[in-house]
Amino acid sequence: MDTTSLAETARTHIERARASAHGRSAHTVHGGHDHVLRQTVIALRAGETLHEHNSSRDATLQVLAGWVRLTTATQAVEAVAGDLLTVPAEAHTLHAVADSAVLLTVGLVLGTSHPVAVAGNAGPDYSWQEDWN
Repeated sequence: MDTTSLAETARTHIERARASAHGRSAHTVHGGHDHVLRQTVIALRAGETLHEHNSSRDATLQVLAGWVRLTTATQAVEAVAGDLLTVPAEAHTLHAVADSAVLLTVGLVLGTSHPVAVAGNAGPDYSWQEDWN
């Protein structure tokens, strides 16, 4: 049985996000292409935003540290450490109001080649599926 300290992982990746040129860091702590569940810790430096993207998968965001804003075309919800948000199926962005770390949990369908999220104009550095260094 594996154990991961989400508190320590959050601290580590917040520090990496602070030091990173693009202001973010992430690491998949459970799952991957051969699992039906993927959990990724994503850290964002205060003021950074993940570009607008869509996800056709069931997903949640648990705020591990900090303060974030999840925004769609019609709604914005702010959350702090301890809050759990349901990720909307419609286009959305994630903005760090303060240095923050979230646990993204995504349900996958085995045997499909569909990406977890599709970003519009996000550029080559953006991915929910890769670790950011």
